[in-house]
Amino acid sequence: MSLLARLSREGITPEIARPKTVLAGDPVHTTWNQEARGNLFAGIWQSTPGKWAVSYSEWEYVFIHQGHSILTDQNGVETHLRAGDSWLIRPGYEGTWEVLETTLKDYVILA
Repeated sequence: MSLLARLSREGITPEIARPKTVLAGDPVHTTWNQEARGNLFAGIWQSTPGKWAVSYSEWEYVFIHQGHSILTDQNGVETHLRAGDSWLIRPGYEGTWEVLETTLKDYVILA
């Protein structure tokens, strides 16, 4: 096994799901899980437009490849996520994730 892992959608059967707490629209999540080792997860995720509640108990690093999403925290502070942006979401973040334009991101989660 190589010690390098390229994040790619090639050759991976995606998981298709909808969030449990949809607040608007009908978002569909497509996830290509590349790595799941202990408490580390990495891959590629895509969502169609919609809005849902989020509550993070883990660390998540994201790099946005395409689209436009808005994370809004419990205090109403909006953070726009657009192509080329990278963010670290810390445990304890609660609020909403809204996809305005279908969003594609790389993710690395440390649970």
